[in-house]
Amino acid sequence: MKIFRFVLTIALLLLPALPATAESVLEQLLPDQNAAELVPGADGFGPISTELAVAPVLKGGETVAHAFITSDFVGTTGYSGKPIHTLVAVDNDAKIAGVQLVKHSEPIVLIGIPEAKIKTLVEGYTGLDLVAEAQSGGTAHDVEIISGATVTVMVIDDSIVRSGLKVARSLGLGGLVTEAAASGPKFEINPEAVLPADWHEMEGDGTLRRLALDVGQVNAAFADNADPRAAERALTEPPETTFIEMYAGLVSAPAIGEVLLGQAQDTNLKNWLVEGDHAIAVMGRGLYSFKGSGYVRGGIFDRIVLIQDDISVRFLDRDHRRLNAIAADGTPEFTEMDLFKIPAASGFDPTKPFRIQLLVQREVGPIEKVFHTFDLGYQLPQKYLRAIAVAPEAAQPAAEPDEAQAQAQLWKRIWLDSKLKIAGVGVMLLVLTGVFFFQSFATRNERAFYIFRMGYLVITLVFLGWYANAQLSVVNLMALFGSLVNGFSWQAFLLDPLTFILWFAVAAALLFWGRGAYCGWLCPFGALQELTNQIARKLRIPQWTLPWGLHERLWPVKYMIFLGLFGVSLMSIERAEHLAEVEPFKTAIILNFVRAWPFVAYAAALLIAGLFVERFYCRYLCPLGAALAIPARMRMFDWLKRYHECGNPCQTCAHQCPVQSIHPTGEINPNECINCMHCQVLYQSKTTCPVVIKKLKRRESMAAGSVPNLGKPPAGHPNAARKVEV
Repeated sequence: MKIFRFVLTIALLLLPALPATAESVLEQLLPDQNAAELVPGADGFGPISTELAVAPVLKGGETVAHAFITSDFVGTTGYSGKPIHTLVAVDNDAKIAGVQLVKHSEPIVLIGIPEAKIKTLVEGYTGLDLVAEAQSGGTAHDVEIISGATVTVMVIDDSIVRSGLKVARSLGLGGLVTEAAASGPKFEINPEAVLPADWHEMEGDGTLRRLALDVGQVNAAFADNADPRAAERALTEPPETTFIEMYAGLVSAPAIGEVLLGQAQDTNLKNWLVEGDHAIAVMGRGLYSFKGSGYVRGGIFDRIVLIQDDISVRFLDRDHRRLNAIAADGTPEFTEMDLFKIPAASGFDPTKPFRIQLLVQREVGPIEKVFHTFDLGYQLPQKYLRAIAVAPEAAQPAAEPDEAQAQAQLWKRIWLDSKLKIAGVGVMLLVLTGVFFFQSFATRNERAFYIFRMGYLVITLVFLGWYANAQLSVVNLMALFGSLVNGFSWQAFLLDPLTFILWFAVAAALLFWGRGAYCGWLCPFGALQELTNQIARKLRIPQWTLPWGLHERLWPVKYMIFLGLFGVSLMSIERAEHLAEVEPFKTAIILNFVRAWPFVAYAAALLIAGLFVERFYCRYLCPLGAALAIPARMRMFDWLKRYHECGNPCQTCAHQCPVQSIHPTGEINPNECINCMHCQVLYQSKTTCPVVIKKLKRRESMAAGSVPNLGKPPAGHPNAARKVEV
């Protein structure tokens, strides 16, 4: 019965729910919105169009604007990996009549930055002229950056402008028309274009475009900033000093890639790109870096963005590769040389003009910055293009892929880009499975197993945690439950391949070993706790063993935390995500302690407690461990071996268990066991386990013939003369 219940539980978790009817975000969120707050004087909203996720805004029975949610039209996501839902109203002249931030999951905004500040920024887009934005390629307005939320603000800006242009063009507002209605010759990249000779030719004919800024120009730009502190913090270097000299070239054009990158790097580039992808090479030198260091912790290059009409491409760390050298003759020296992939799903057209926008920041306070943008314009020279002959019957534009197809393309590319990480996780899981299946052999040598375990935990922490950011969280479980209730989508979970693989591995491990396979071996924060505790032991920091009665009463705390979070998630997943900060994973693993001091202090306090009480957080506070422990008793097998003497009278394993998961009576509590296998090492120990020591002594005595009375009758007995074989 237990097995049946467990299999049923796993089936419910892993099988997709029945497909739900397609529903736009506008349909979900519009009923809770007030038309008068969005557009002053409005009476209400009309019915949502069946062809476009847009609702008329009514005033006196007349349509004065058209309301929509940005995430219905663009898929731009922020730090959270989720869209920022903004309600926008565009009037008949293609001007934004009102805008409101409706829903988001941004940790940068949720923590440390007042929500009112972001809402005020969003409402500032009221009055934006989308016709001017269409003519300027989205640069007719200034972006007001909030320090500490650069990427979030840029995502909001990108979403409002791009979605606004799409809606305005679809409805013909302000005289705007869709690209399909525009006429003119069509071009494509010519794969047989003549190769340029060297760097100087490419710079001269526009194959490479350059943005050069000196200190004087940058100081002048910031002198016009509304914040007077920007001018007060001017750079002190001589005005003619190079602030940045940045070059860019479209290396996915074969002739450019071959000359600029060289044969080997160009071949690697072609293998990296899939059909429809493009790539640019960006080179820079000077005082300022076009990359910065924010991408290391956030995964997003927040200083550069590619813009083409209403398309903007913000580069992620998975879209980036460093260049070792530039192969073209006459290339100057650069301090930074990088490749950036432009995904096919972005809609980028390499034959049309685009620009790379550089964001320059200046500190004006301890944690405050102001920003200014500079543009590097690019147009692929005509010699790299050729006209497309379009047959009359083929002149109709192909239908754009739907959102499901776009998401499928996206997750497939992400998996291809993560091949090395996936292979690494696969090897880790394969090795761990082998150890678990052959644990008697693996734990035979105590020292060898200790070295193996410490090495494995180091890999878990460094590779799985700090490098791959594959730290599971209770938030994943809440999101899974929410998706099962609201309409399950595999593609949403496939966007993060390592998390997807680990959750499937955890589900399988629950059948065989319980929660310990993950908690004891694959949890990066758990590995960090155990490794720091081992260092503490080497430094002779005293280890505290809580009295069994107190320890047993602290166990339920983590279950209470999990149930509380789960209950809150039923009412508001956003609030539950707030409260899930009880997990220090984001601070210690994802953000590498680069965060506001309260979060760093909390994570550090847990690690310090773990120096004295091994895995303190795992034992008493971890809601993820509690969630995984609930089905632990329903596992199909019991792999850990025990003797009859365990617990009565022997207490060796109970005393040495790192997390005190062995009862004084000898039973192992599967809800608390992390499968560290220390008890299995002791089970075979010839120097520690009393049962093994007793058996060895008996064998030695029997081998030496030093058991005179064993099977031999006393003198005078009738059978005393018989030979007794031992």
